[in-house]
Amino acid sequence: MSREVEDYLANINQPWQVEVCRSLHEMVHRAIPEVDERLQYGKPHYLKGGKYAAVIGAAKGWVTLTIFNAAGLDAPAGLFEPGPPDRKTVKIKQGQAVDYDLLAGLVRRAADGL
Repeated sequence: MSREVEDYLANINQPWQVEVCRSLHEMVHRAIPEVDERLQYGKPHYLKGGKYAAVIGAAKGWVTLTIFNAAGLDAPAGLFEPGPPDRKTVKIKQGQAVDYDLLAGLVRRAADGL
């Protein structure tokens, strides 16, 4: 883990957000073993072959995972927030169940096209 990303995760205020962000971080690394990471625009960005694969971030009342190169992804209805077809964002709120296996599969499929 890069020092900047570790610092980002360590400085999240809400314990539930820390848990979700750390789980998402580990999930991205499992889904894309060759992933590179860096802090950019104040959030952890994950790259494959120099191209953006995913980004995570903690906000006031939620955590987001954005998957890049995602236009062809099929996911359960309502999983993604409205937005551009090449970027799919999942908004996770406190107490919400998270299917990390489903998200890992989506991240992996999107990254396979990079």
